[in-house]
Amino acid sequence: MKPRLEAAYAEPHRRYHARAHIDACLKLLDDVPGLTARERRLLTWAIWWHDAVYDPRAIDNEARSAEAALSDLVDEGVAPADCAEVGRLIRLTAGHEVEPGDRLGALMVSIDLAVLGAPPEAYDAYAGAVREEYAHVPDDLWRAGRRRVLQRFLDVPAIFPDPAFRERFEAQARRNLAREIETLG
Repeated sequence: MKPRLEAAYAEPHRRYHARAHIDACLKLLDDVPGLTARERRLLTWAIWWHDAVYDPRAIDNEARSAEAALSDLVDEGVAPADCAEVGRLIRLTAGHEVEPGDRLGALMVSIDLAVLGAPPEAYDAYAGAVREEYAHVPDDLWRAGRRRVLQRFLDVPAIFPDPAFRERFEAQARRNLAREIETLG
């Protein structure tokens, strides 16, 4: 299963949604306290597969990534309930919205979004890499669409549904997002 994932994350059109993003997410997971072995395993699988399918022109990447995870994990003999939970966690990364009390969902979404709260130079590198992935979009449409996406994050009460991630990254994320919106005109 890993060679197929490694190949996916090495696709030439990926700039941000590549292996380095997965490694960064896994590192953040390593630092999360209080997880059971099963919870950590589920989140690890979800992180590995959450961007397995990434086509900047498509709108169903998360759903297709969840399907890939299900197929691969079933082939590995993973229990159906665990496969379903991994798929659910992956699909949450489409809209980054989590129901109250969903600790694993909150962690998955917060880990995926952690780059928003990175130091400015790392955030700028992320933003530039995403723009490269969307090079097919004309500048005026990119700026308008990107502004809408960033503003949607700023308009919610909390970007990071997990309290520890919120405490660690929220303030910087809001500064980064506001600064990028300014650059978009």
